[in-house]
Amino acid sequence: MFQIIGVVVVFAMVFGGFMLAGGHFDVILKALPFELMMIGGAALGAFLIGNSSKTIMKTAKDFAKLISGPKWKAADYQDLLSLLFTLTKTMKTKGVIALETHIEQPHDSAIFNAYPRVLKDHFATDFICDTLRMMTMNLEDPHQVEDAMERQLEKHHHEVTGPARALQSMADALPALGIVAAVLGVIKTMGAIDSPPEYLGKMIGSALVGTFLGVFLAYGMVGPFAVRMQEIYDEEHQFYKIIQDVLVAHLHGNAAQISVEIGRGGVPTAVQPSFAQLEEHLGALPSEAA
Repeated sequence: MFQIIGVVVVFAMVFGGFMLAGGHFDVILKALPFELMMIGGAALGAFLIGNSSKTIMKTAKDFAKLISGPKWKAADYQDLLSLLFTLTKTMKTKGVIALETHIEQPHDSAIFNAYPRVLKDHFATDFICDTLRMMTMNLEDPHQVEDAMERQLEKHHHEVTGPARALQSMADALPALGIVAAVLGVIKTMGAIDSPPEYLGKMIGSALVGTFLGVFLAYGMVGPFAVRMQEIYDEEHQFYKIIQDVLVAHLHGNAAQISVEIGRGGVPTAVQPSFAQLEEHLGALPSEAA
């Protein structure tokens, strides 16, 4: 919602200020379609050249996140903590053998199926299962496990944030592409140097629309979109960091309740459950889980 309001404010303040200052839109409106074709088309072409098909498709898909925000909500963090509590509690009380069926076939596991939103996320499920599998193979050095998890998280985050980097690269290129369009406009003007001054003035004004449009799109639209998308990716990444925090805390010998409390500290503040809320939620779990 605030993103839509922001776009409206940018257009209203820029063009409203231009109009109140006595500016006329006739030159801008006449030049706008051609300048948009040159600048927007060049930016789109450069975007297609500089990015893989996977990044291009993901960018188009993730644009909806600019409005909807991060996919993980408060209930999802509670579900994740409950899932990790159940898994670590089972491992501590029943041993690693009791976990094998759950981590080898999570989609058939009663524990995982109790939290469908987490199970639907392939990386989260694989991340949990792969780490627990390492533990069942007697890799119980917390530092080694933490390093292995950190490398997985870094790789995943780098791959996920490709669209934000691509948009930022486009934002960085737009002012220069605006200059390209403006130079072409100057070339056109120089070809008509013998025209009357009022005609030359309009041609120069049309050429400057290119510079304006490139800078306006870069810093008023595409750049802020890239920043917001990166912010969303970073918040979603915290969901996976919580998995790391809880499982590493478990390897350090903490009780399941303590490990989950350590994980709760990493939940983004806006959606973080209180200690009492989490305790109540865990207390409501089925007796065989809690």
